[in-house]
Amino acid sequence: MGFKRRLVAQPAWLVVCLLVGCSAESPGGPPPEAPGTAAPRPEIYAEFALTADLGFYSDNQRKMIAVLLEAAELIDDLFWKQTYGYNYSQWLASIDDDDAHLFAVQNYGPWDRLDQERPFIDGAGPKPPGANFYPVDLSEDEFNAAYLPGKAERYSLVRRNEQGALILVPYQVAFADELKEMAGLLRSAAGLADSAEFATYLKLRANALLSDDFTLSDMFWMDVNDNEIDIVIGPIETHEDRLFGYRAAYQSVVVLKDLEWSAQLAMLADLLPELQESLPVPFDYRRDLPTSNADLNAYDVIRYAGYSNVGTKATALSLPDDQELRLQKGTRRMLLKNAMRAKFETILEPIADVLIEQTQRQHVNFNAHFANAMFHEVAHGLGPRNTVNDKGTVTEALRDVAATVEEGKADILALYIVTALHDAGELDGPDLQDYYVSAMAAALQSAYFAAGDARAAASMLRFNDFVANGAYVRDAGTGRYRVDIERMPVAIERLARRLLMLQGDGRYDDAVKLQRELGVVSARLQADLERLVDVNVPLDVSFNQGAGYLGLEN
Repeated sequence: MGFKRRLVAQPAWLVVCLLVGCSAESPGGPPPEAPGTAAPRPEIYAEFALTADLGFYSDNQRKMIAVLLEAAELIDDLFWKQTYGYNYSQWLASIDDDDAHLFAVQNYGPWDRLDQERPFIDGAGPKPPGANFYPVDLSEDEFNAAYLPGKAERYSLVRRNEQGALILVPYQVAFADELKEMAGLLRSAAGLADSAEFATYLKLRANALLSDDFTLSDMFWMDVNDNEIDIVIGPIETHEDRLFGYRAAYQSVVVLKDLEWSAQLAMLADLLPELQESLPVPFDYRRDLPTSNADLNAYDVIRYAGYSNVGTKATALSLPDDQELRLQKGTRRMLLKNAMRAKFETILEPIADVLIEQTQRQHVNFNAHFANAMFHEVAHGLGPRNTVNDKGTVTEALRDVAATVEEGKADILALYIVTALHDAGELDGPDLQDYYVSAMAAALQSAYFAAGDARAAASMLRFNDFVANGAYVRDAGTGRYRVDIERMPVAIERLARRLLMLQGDGRYDDAVKLQRELGVVSARLQADLERLVDVNVPLDVSFNQGAGYLGLEN
């Protein structure tokens, strides 16, 4: 696409840039030094190599994977520019200390993302809440008062012109060269794709990157399901913008579908009507048809990039991010199996070594852990979506605590599904105790992170309820935990009934009380978790990744 054609297609912003002058770079760099600089701590991330056996892929598929990896590398460059600045390469090269350099790469800047963005490089100062999406001297009052049509949209940088007035620079202009190269790579990958539909998606995504209009490619992607190789790429989530939450950060994951686990997920989805009928609540609370508006599959990740690769790494994706598109097309949930295994081996197992009673330690295994995660996702389709007493939908009735209750419901119904399948003789693989003990270990891992989100609160809700009802037992002498296998079925059914009826009744005050009392890490558990710090259990993972780890160097 030539310069003149871009001018015709989008005259307003381009004419503004030509007349008043604008720069994609934010002026001034990081703010002045502030007290409280911490030491770099790269050891909080456990290294894990993202490898895969590509032997059964065709030559064209392997070539396509290599091209998609190149596109993901460009995403890293764009995210650095969004979150730190255009001079990031020179800044990285100026860091002499090896630990500080590695930690800067892990954090995409001089701020520790797992310690409230504290600076760990002298002179860095606090991280601007607007990252590099906005001028560093911009105040909320100035932004809110400015006449700036489109100021709340996702795909532009806010900059100052030569007169100091605020203007918008669309991503397609700010990153024109990088996006042109990225689009070319996606089109090259399309020419190598076995799936005609996936090839079309790649071409649509290439166009979207150059136009900042992602709706068509997002909608088309939701219907592409015959591809074993996939890529999520573009400006998607807005969490990096802590000033207003408007601007989307570039991110990417390149994944390979795990056909065996995905087939098991499809089988579970087919069981939804039968599982809904078996829920331990009166008919009114299970009268809604179970919903499976989610395309749920298992994948192995071979490349994280940009926002996906920073801080706490996701082990599952739920897309599209746009809520209107979700209403139209449903949701695609992607369980990232090898990423989950990375955290299982480097974080969850060391936690189990310290906090799980030794007689039950062998029951913590990855297959049970991953299956619990699958059942959790399937369980979101069960239970009431509407209240039974005309209070509207469950989400409307429970408002700000709806997410915690929903995650808690999925958490407990995952164990309910495990138990039901076991009782029906339909549960292959690990034995029932493996699922139970692995779920307890996962709750301890969640407590260790103390993330403060709905998923973490829901995990603590289940943990504390089971402790109170004797299904989880703490040995006072060792400070280790075990599952009482005999009490588990009763505890599971009791909590499942409580949460399902809480949703169906839309009891907001009771939901708030439940979250306040049970959705927290208790003082006793917090004291137990301190032992994990003493043995240096990592907080997250850092991936060794790229073509070299996949045998695609050439």
